[in-house]
Amino acid sequence: MLHRLLSHFKQFDWAVFGPTILLVGCGLTAIYSVALGNGEVSLLNFYKQSIFAAAGLALLFLFSAIDFHSFYSWHLWLYWIGIVILILVLFFGVPVRGTRSWFELLGFSLQPSEFIKIILIICLARYFSSASYKVDQLKHLARTGLLVLIPSALILWQPDFGSAMVIFTFWLSLVAIFGLSHKQILVIILISLFFFAVSFFVLLKDYQKERIMTFLNPSISSLDKGYNVAQAIIAIGSGGVAGKGLGFGSQSQLKFLPESQTDFIFAVIGEELGFLGILFIMACFAALFFRLLYWVTRINNNFGLYIILGAVCLLFIEMVVNVGMNMGLLPVVGITLPFVSYGGSSLLASLILIGVVESVIIHARHN
Repeated sequence: MLHRLLSHFKQFDWAVFGPTILLVGCGLTAIYSVALGNGEVSLLNFYKQSIFAAAGLALLFLFSAIDFHSFYSWHLWLYWIGIVILILVLFFGVPVRGTRSWFELLGFSLQPSEFIKIILIICLARYFSSASYKVDQLKHLARTGLLVLIPSALILWQPDFGSAMVIFTFWLSLVAIFGLSHKQILVIILISLFFFAVSFFVLLKDYQKERIMTFLNPSISSLDKGYNVAQAIIAIGSGGVAGKGLGFGSQSQLKFLPESQTDFIFAVIGEELGFLGILFIMACFAALFFRLLYWVTRINNNFGLYIILGAVCLLFIEMVVNVGMNMGLLPVVGITLPFVSYGGSSLLASLILIGVVESVIIHARHN
């Protein structure tokens, strides 16, 4: 048993694990810093995130030990279990600001939509690894589109526009890699615009509509609907090169910056650690992505290859959306910064995904 464990860790890719644990550490540090300005009660979020981080790391090592080939045959079971859970949360989920996206369990909140992303990566990897992109591309587009449409529709029904948008963008990225013509891309864009319009007028809550309208109309007063983004930009700009120091950010500590531990934690890091802190965060993400892409060129297994590509696409999209939100370049849609933002479900899902990727690297690189 000990020999197998040592052999497993010997093949473990620490160059993937290293940037991941650094990002988790940066997130915990920023969450603790924000908690200092909110009093001892707010340390509860730090303690909760620490528990999720410990559990996530345990799950990372657990999933890295599971042969990823097992998911090839389990994909349909995982998919339909995920769909059932998304339906259940609509009826039994805890309402938060008009949305039903979370289950409450022993004082902890879990968001199923975060875990469905991993399931979709596995399902799409399973499909693309057994299909030929040169034969009947429209069929592949329709089948994978339906695969993604069902959970996306359920997530929009909660309504959680941000997660649905990330899933759609992630799917579009994978099918683009798989191979799409310009005509097919145009059809996808037109269909997407239609569903966006329906969602905007039928499903989204007023505050979600306001977020999108604030982005489309930057002239909206920074003291009204554009307040959050304005404060985030001020926080990032005031950090300068080296920042104001942990616990000394005026925007975050004096509560001018809303959702400072979740949506706008990037702004907190920019204010308290400055440009150097932001550079460090971006360097960790870059190191992680480059290492994952390194394995894409060396793994001789299509299923594993698409799992890694899916992980890169998903984490990259979430990173870009969150940073774009903080800098006023994208609408605020409630997407967390992977590994960094406060949110147990997001952290657990991201660490599990890294565990699945490690499994691919360990079990497929020598095949």
